[in-house]
Amino acid sequence: MRAATTTPALADLLSRARSRRALRRRIVMTALGLGIVAAFLVSLMVGHTFYGLDDVWNVILGHEVEGATFTVGTLRLPRATLAVAAGAAFGIAGVTFQTLLRNPLASPDIVGISSGASAAAVFAIVVLGLSGAAVSVIAVVAGLAVALLVYLLAYRHGVAGTRLILIGIGIAAMLNAVVSYLLERSSQGEYQEALRWLAGSLNGASWTATVPVVLALGVLVPVLMSHSRHLGLMQMGDDVAAALGVRVEVARIVLVVAAVALVAIATSAAGPIAFVAFLSGPIAARLVGPHGSLLVPSALTGALLVVVADFAAQWLFGTRYPVGVVTGVLGAPFLIYLLVSINRKGGSL
Repeated sequence: MRAATTTPALADLLSRARSRRALRRRIVMTALGLGIVAAFLVSLMVGHTFYGLDDVWNVILGHEVEGATFTVGTLRLPRATLAVAAGAAFGIAGVTFQTLLRNPLASPDIVGISSGASAAAVFAIVVLGLSGAAVSVIAVVAGLAVALLVYLLAYRHGVAGTRLILIGIGIAAMLNAVVSYLLERSSQGEYQEALRWLAGSLNGASWTATVPVVLALGVLVPVLMSHSRHLGLMQMGDDVAAALGVRVEVARIVLVVAAVALVAIATSAAGPIAFVAFLSGPIAARLVGPHGSLLVPSALTGALLVVVADFAAQWLFGTRYPVGVVTGVLGAPFLIYLLVSINRKGGSL
């Protein structure tokens, strides 16, 4: 009799716990979405010339507004849109890697993908004398190629997260050495262009650079979302996922290719904005809690991080900095904190 009365009580307790988690998740995601909208509008309104919300809204709707049409429509709107799109791409790609490899250090920043795109872009600028879209295409191809190389080198009857991370760190170190060599032999103009690109910058953002990132999100985010259940099961281990019907290697390849493509395309447009892919997942996990998919919360977190960091880099320090400088200042201490936390818990990479 006691068991009969305990079971409904336990079921009710679990149901209420799930409801609280779902409510918390909705509140956090709504707050992140509203934060992105607010930061987006502020970035359109504030500058050397301030424009009111009505002027900004009219420009967005395509109406002609003296002064604002060029300043807001041509300069600020593509920049703010690229900030949101690139931040979302880095955020969702980063948490995909971290979840897939069951390691918070397994972000594209750490495992060499961003370094591959960066090295290729600098090579295109310094050696080939290219600029604009050509550099972006080369960066995308190189990011995908480096991801494939790391994957193949790490593969041995499956891919272990630790092995992939260590190989990625080694390849990233070699690619960073290549970048340093290329910068040493570059001219002053090439050096400045390469540094602007390497820092992760939204300066000079245009619709030509922004539209491919938005399109990539529209195509690849649904791919990642359709595999979110597989991603959650693979987090518990390949054997468990396979026992539950997941075709592990196929799912891993789809997830990796989609995430790498997002990183490479976002990097080609905005440069390797430091630590956004690394920070978004852990921050989102602390906000929404440990249960449920982190794909959408991480995308929202990444978008908010980049928009706010870019606004701060432009207007809060007296001197304009690339957005990657601000995200780097935020990310480096978090990386140290994470390493110390793992060490104290007796964990490992």
